[in-house]
This record gives sequence, structure tokens and C-alpha cells, in this order.
Amino acid sequence: MGNSKLGAPAKPPAKKSRKVTHSLAGFVLAALTIQLVIKASLHSDLTDDVRFDNYSLILKGQRIFLHSGEFHTWRLPVPSLWPDILEKSKAAGLNAISIYVHMGLTNPARGIADLNGFRALKPLYEAALAAGIWVVVRPGPYINAETSAGGIAHWVTTEVAGRLRTNDSDWTEAWKDYVEAVVCETAPYQIHRGGPVIDNEYTQDAPGHGEYYEQLKTAFRMGGIAVPLTYNDPNQGENFINGTVFHLNRMDSYPQRFDCSHPAVWRPVVPDYHEYHARVNPSQPWYIPEFQAGSFDAWGPTAPGYAPCAELTGPDFQSVFNMQLWASNAKLINYYMLYGGTSWGGLPFPGVYTSYDYGAPISESRALTAKYDELKLQAMFVRSSPDFPKTDWIGDTRTGLVASTDPEVFVTLLRNPDSGAGFYVVRQNDSTSTAMMNFRLHVDTGAAGRLSIPLVARAITLGGRESKTVVTDYAFGARSTLIYSTAAVFFAGRIGGRDVLFLHGRTGQAHEAALHLTGTPNPWLRPPSPQVSYSAQPGLGTVVAFLPGIEGLVSIYDSDTQLILFADSATAATFWAPTLPGAAGDPFAQFWGLGTNESVLVGGPYLVRSAALEASGAVLALRGDLKTEVRLMVVAPPTVRTVMWNGMDVGGGDLVSAGVRLYDLVRRAAAVGVRVPALEGWRFADSLPERDAAFDDSAWAVANHTTTNVPEKMRYGDGRVLYGCDYGFCENVVLWRGHFNASGAERSVNLSINGGQAFAASVWLNDVFLGTSYGNSTNNMNIIEETDDEFVFSNGALRLGGNVITIVQDNMGLNETDGDNADTSKNPRGVRGFALNSGNISEWKVQGKIGGYSAFPDKTRGVFNEGGLFGERRGWHLPGFDTSAWPARELSAGLPDGRAGVGFFVATFSLDLDPFLDVHMSFTFEDPLGAAYRALLFVNGWMMGKRVANLGPQAKFPVQPGILDYHGENTVAVALWSMENEPVSPMLRLVVDGVYDSALGEVRTNNPRWSSEGRET
Repeated sequence: MGNSKLGAPAKPPAKKSRKVTHSLAGFVLAALTIQLVIKASLHSDLTDDVRFDNYSLILKGQRIFLHSGEFHTWRLPVPSLWPDILEKSKAAGLNAISIYVHMGLTNPARGIADLNGFRALKPLYEAALAAGIWVVVRPGPYINAETSAGGIAHWVTTEVAGRLRTNDSDWTEAWKDYVEAVVCETAPYQIHRGGPVIDNEYTQDAPGHGEYYEQLKTAFRMGGIAVPLTYNDPNQGENFINGTVFHLNRMDSYPQRFDCSHPAVWRPVVPDYHEYHARVNPSQPWYIPEFQAGSFDAWGPTAPGYAPCAELTGPDFQSVFNMQLWASNAKLINYYMLYGGTSWGGLPFPGVYTSYDYGAPISESRALTAKYDELKLQAMFVRSSPDFPKTDWIGDTRTGLVASTDPEVFVTLLRNPDSGAGFYVVRQNDSTSTAMMNFRLHVDTGAAGRLSIPLVARAITLGGRESKTVVTDYAFGARSTLIYSTAAVFFAGRIGGRDVLFLHGRTGQAHEAALHLTGTPNPWLRPPSPQVSYSAQPGLGTVVAFLPGIEGLVSIYDSDTQLILFADSATAATFWAPTLPGAAGDPFAQFWGLGTNESVLVGGPYLVRSAALEASGAVLALRGDLKTEVRLMVVAPPTVRTVMWNGMDVGGGDLVSAGVRLYDLVRRAAAVGVRVPALEGWRFADSLPERDAAFDDSAWAVANHTTTNVPEKMRYGDGRVLYGCDYGFCENVVLWRGHFNASGAERSVNLSINGGQAFAASVWLNDVFLGTSYGNSTNNMNIIEETDDEFVFSNGALRLGGNVITIVQDNMGLNETDGDNADTSKNPRGVRGFALNSGNISEWKVQGKIGGYSAFPDKTRGVFNEGGLFGERRGWHLPGFDTSAWPARELSAGLPDGRAGVGFFVATFSLDLDPFLDVHMSFTFEDPLGAAYRALLFVNGWMMGKRVANLGPQAKFPVQPGILDYHGENTVAVALWSMENEPVSPMLRLVVDGVYDSALGEVRTNNPRWSSEGRET
């Protein structure tokens, strides 16, 4: 994206260079070996626990399909909530997460590396190990990620004269402390040391890039990283490293782009992923480290919000586009984002607002969505299919090697060279089509040769914007084989000594499967469904036809050796297959395929987090969450006599089939109820005393620099550089004061101000408001990052003698890089031009966040949390600040006299929620868009929202437990910036978005209270 201008907010810029500049951003799962030859002396230190061939990764000798979702821990700054996302990832069937480490948060000033609190990595690695989730670590230093400067520390953008992300010596010196800190934290958690860590990325396409890459590799290796490094190719740029041993090359792809305003308008699939991989990188597995799983949303009055982004990349998109990756034979896939979270404080780059929900499968509030259900259906198939990680691409309908009876159906065949298992991925030729079509598929099976399936039921139905994977010669359990199935596989494995197969399909479609039924049938406890028919076929065993209209779970076959189940896909999505941990003491006991291959099936609950057999297998202990009261269905070993749900015995249950029981789960939250208080009792104080000419700014920094490392120089003025970062003030609101002695001839001042896209800057002469420069307006669809305006002095505003021009300027973050030019992150945020119509400004003073980026007092919340407003400098936003002397004033009353300015409103409220509840809450501004104000929302000291009421679109700000104290007093503060001389009436309410009986566990708060230390008083 770089620093390209956003046009109409509904149509953000093309993202073709989205990750073009990731530097070595991944160690592949602490479990992946980086067998990368940097120096002969280093090669012996590389682990053999992570290997790969042209098919897939091999971890500790076990071939795996790396199936991952992106999760940025710093967008969920509550470490005790990270296990929640990891458990939800594991429950969906994924086996890994990918993380970015944020240099700007971790390395706020030269020589400082802070891996404490939410910046820590160890708690994540330990939680991943406990959950059984691999971790792909991507430390950058550049990460992109719609975050300010693409994650490069702000101090670097002003202190480093050289080219960023090259081998220039001052940039090299700048990143070393950060990289060393991340390596030191990560190295002990690599797979060969019993940890979950395994990958990293970069591109070399400009002078100095390749050399920089080698420097990073050496730093990682010398620090003890012994798992594979990775190298990133944005789209099909043929930007791969050749000749490097055990170094994984990868390609990003965002095929649906980012126009959330038109979620029904699709782009076609990219048809040549496989050909591209075969041409440029055939000796390695096909790795997609970022595949679109949502979309960012841009500022603007017509920006749609994230619900349409979720629709644009919804379950249909996942069906067609994710399976197109399968068809390309990709065996390492990471979905960006799995959980987006919140770009709180000054984290966003200027193109996006506070929410980073991304329309992801797990919403910003941590709720599971319809996209999560579809991802789970796909990921459980991958997890259940040990033959799938190793397949040869045989051909598709273009080659003539596979075919269907309908030329409009596109088929790709993958086959395991060892077992002969076949995987036919089918979609419509026109992947954007919404039409339905029926066809038969020609397949080859080891059991019966060439077949045209289905044999019995109606033709295969392919819905509009739907893909299917038809399997042949598919082994499940210990001794069973599915000859073919047009129904999808949700689960295939072994439970309680039986081979278990769970198939599913859309309820309005017919499906068919052929397999050999074995063992002695158990007595039917319920009559078989009339919508299921059975027929014997020579060489195929039994062909089972599922007619349209099946709803719910149907038992197809139940014997002492097999259990075959079928459900409509919506019902299948309510099932879970939690792993049963392996041997005690094995650090990988929770990792599917390495420490365990045992699981159970559990249907009904909102979420099943974990399962364990206790008391010699007599007790099945389940942990999970409930959203409603449900019937719990359990398929477990016959040794199980008792089922526990979150520590409670659920009773005897009803026997449905051998080893299948139904239980009633009662939701405790229904009896408890959840009520939240109204936000009232607000106290008010003015937060812009700086507009008074007599305000003492003697302690402020004198803005007198005449040189800068920012490439874009001053537009006009007298040679002084007024860029906030150059004085240590990069984040959030920055204030400028220009002093001059008036002769009486002064009539106006021209100011060119740059705050990034969608910024604003309000200007006063003494205490008289002159106006606001907008990086946007509600009637102007263009969103710009820089303005050049004349501010005319009102009658009576000018005083003979000393005068002060005061500017309140919002910094919306620094740009990401633009293609090969990394220095586009060095942005001229501040005043780029100043000129009185007569005379000169004698002195400029500047003030941002107290302490700047080197001495800010709030080390817990970090460098991005605060700005330079008077109230922030004094700590009014922090819990414990005494506002008892402030006058009462409701937030909805706005600022006194309806004048432009800035005021702080502070209120407190208490919560006392039951510990077994996970309650999702948000602060919602209920006044309509259009008013000329900005509001910074602080919750217990954390800046959790930026409401831009004249622009939008965001009005709802989820706030997580841990930021909110669910068992004590909470402080909410709103810094209200009224940008015109007109009344504004913000209306803020705390709302409940979801209530769950939960096994989440204790969520710890870390919200330091106000202290005078380091604050203005």
C-alpha cells in the first residue's frame, strides 16, 4: 500500500504490494528447523526437527499440513486472553498461528527493548505449548499490517538518515537491539527445545535489500534461531531466493481485494497458482503465508464498516478461494486475519480506524462467526486426512486428465503417491457465478477403476460460489476405506477402538458415498432416516445415497468396528473434535499428529476448548463455552461413564447409539442475567489552556531544527523544520505554539499541515478560534494527508505586542512503505509551511506526549497510548485521578458555550460479573455521524477508540475484559475535541454484545493508576 492516497473511502487502494517489504518475518513454528546455510560454522547449530521437501513440512519426522491463522497479540493487549484465541484456533482444527512482533511497541527509543506486559512473547509461547498450537514468528522489523510506519519504531524514522530496510549502516545499528531481544525471547521456545516455534520473511528487489537480508539471517542464526527462515513474495513477483538450503519461500495473495462497499461483487479465483509455483519454486512446498481471510476498512462517510467486509470474504468466498489453494497443491496456508482485534491508541497507519476486526472468522470482540464455522469444516477435513499433506498435482480439466459431464465444472486432481488417495477439487469455471449446476464426475479408484459418480443418487449439485473436495480411496481409522464420497469429510479417525467417519453436506443437495461396512451391527436405537438409501455395488461395497432435505445428525452405520455419521453442514458446524492429550511429560502431548492422534466428537456447545480422559478413562472432562442451552452429544470411548462440563457432572444422558450419548447442558448465565450501568455522573475540565496567550510553554521543546532526515522537506517558511517526530512527538495529538510580536499589519497566517489521511488540525490566535483544517470532510469523498489553508484573523483577535498561534494537530500514524521505497515511512507529520501575511513568527514551541518517545511515564501501556493533550499530560485519563473538584457536566452537553476546543469528561462505574461468564461489551456512540468533533475514548487509562464523528464510520468500540475490570471500579474518560464553533452532543453508552458461560478462566487486569511521577502538575 505504501503511502498512496486513499480515494473514495469505499474503494481503498489496491494492495498489490501489501507485504512487499516484510523483512525476515518468520521463524517457522518453534517447531520448524531453519536449515539455512549462512556460514559453515553456523550450519551445525541448525535443528533437524523441522524439515521439508517439495510436498510439505516434516516436524519431528511427522509430515504436516501447516494450517494457520494470523493473530497479533499486541492488538489484544491482555495476555491472559491470548489462550482464548489459541484455544479457538485449535478448536477450529488449525494447528498453528502466525504472529507479527511490533518493533515500534517493543523498541520505543534507541537502546530500549521492552518485552514486558502485552509486548512479551514468552506467555504466548507457553500458552501455545499448552494448547498444542505451533507458532510462526514474524519479527520484521518491518511488518506492514496496517500499523503506523509498518511497525518500524517511530524514533527510527527521524533519527536514521540512511535508507530503511537496506544494509545502510545506521539502519543496521538501529534494528540490532530489537532483533537481539526478540531472538533472545524466542530461541528457548523452538521446537527442538520443546517449544512451539517454527518461520520469517523478506523481499529483495532494490539495492541493498539482499545484503540487508543476509545481515538479518546472520543475526537470527547467531542468536540461536535454528528453525527455517522464510522469504516472502507479494503476489506472483518471482521474488524468491534461489540456492538457499532449507529456506522456505512463500507468496501472499489477497484475490478478493478490499472493496467492502460491494460485498456481492467478486473477482475470479487466481487460476495459475500451481503453475507459478511449479515454475519458480518446485523443490519446496507451496507456502501461502498470507491468504485473504477478510479485509481492512478505510475512513470515510460511505465506508461500510466491517460487516460487509465479512460478507465479501464470507463462507462462500472461503469455500471457493480456500479450496482453490488446495487445488494449487498448497500445503502451508496462513489466513490473514484469523483474529484482527483492535488497533488501539496510535497503532493504526492513516488508512484505517481503531477497529481491526477485518471481517475475520473471530470477531474483534472474540465472538465466533459464520466464517469460523466454514473454516472449522475445512480445517477438520485437513486434520482428519493424513494422506492430504503429501499429494502430487495430477492435472485439471484444462489438461484433459480429469473431466466431468458438464464443461462448466472445473476439476483438479491431487493424489497421494503412496496410498493412491485422490482429492478432486471441483468448482465452476466461472468462480463468480451464482448459478446452480448438476453434473457427474469421472474418477479413478483403486477399488473399481474408472467411475462416473454418483452412481445411485441424483447428480452432484454444485451451488453458486461453492467448491467441493471429492475424495477417493480415502482411508479412515485403522482398517476402513472410503471408496469415494461426494459428501464432505468432517471427521475421520478412531474413537474407542472403532473407525469413525463423519460426513456432511448442504441440506438442499444430494450426496453419495461408497465404502465397505464391517463388523457386527449394533441394534438400532432409532429408525434409520428415510432420506438415506443403501445399495450393494460390486467392488464398491455399499453405496449410501443421501437425498436432499436431511437436517440434523443421522447415524448411517453402527457396528463394533465402525461408526458412520452424516449431518447437514450447519449441524456439522456445531460439532467439535477436541484432542485428547498424549503421554504425560511429553511437551508435545497436545499437538495433533506428534503427541496425540486421539480425540472425541462433541456436538452442540458454542465452543469446546479442550477434552481429557480421567480416572482411567471413566471420566471425560470437557471445557467449553455456552451461548444457549443445548443438547450435548458425545461420541467417546466405551470406557467413559461420566461426562463433566466445566467441572460439573452433566448426568447420565440418553443413549443414542453405541458410544453416542445425549446430555442436557444448562446455561447458568440465563439465570444470572447481565446488567451494565449507565454512563453518568460525568465530571468536566477544559483541556486546552494553551490557547490562552499567557499560557506558560517555557518547558516545551523549542522547534528550531533546520535539518531533518525526513525526505519530504518544508514547503515554505523560514528554514525551521516543524515535524513532530523530529522533536520526539510522533504519536497522537501534537500541539504547536507560534509566538510573534504584532505590528498591526498582520491579517492572516498560511499553514500547511500534514497529519496523515483523515487528520484534522484546529487553529487559534490567542483565544480566538480561526478554523480547522480537515484531511477530509463529510461532503468531500477525498481523504488527504496534507492541507494548505489561509487562516484569517478575526476582528479583535490580534493584539499589539505578543501573540500566539496555537495548533492542535492529530497525527493519524505514519505511512507504510510504498513499493521499494522504505523511506515513505519517514513522514513529515506536523507543520510543513507557515507564513504570516506580514512579519515573522519569532519562536515555535511543540509539545506531544509527555516525555516524548524516550521518557514517557506509562511503561505498561506503552509509547502508542497517549498524545499531547493537556489532560493526557496530566494523566486525567488514568484511573485514580481525583476529579472530585471538577464541575459535573454530562458528556452529551458537549463543551461549554458550544465553542471549539478540547475538554475532558471523566466518569466511573463498577462491574461485578460472575467469574464463569465471558461478557463481550463495547462503548457505543449513539449520536449520528456528521457532527464536527473527535473523541478519544480512554478506558481505565487505555486509549481504546478514536471517534471521528464528521467522517466515520466507526461508532462502536469493543473493550475486552482485562482492560475493563469485571470485578471492580472502572474509569472512562473522553477527550472531546470540538472542531467548530457549534454545539456537539456525543451520546455514549456501554452495551452488552454477548454473554457466554465460559471456561475462559481468570482474566487479569494491568491498569496502573494515576501517579504524579513523570506527569505535569
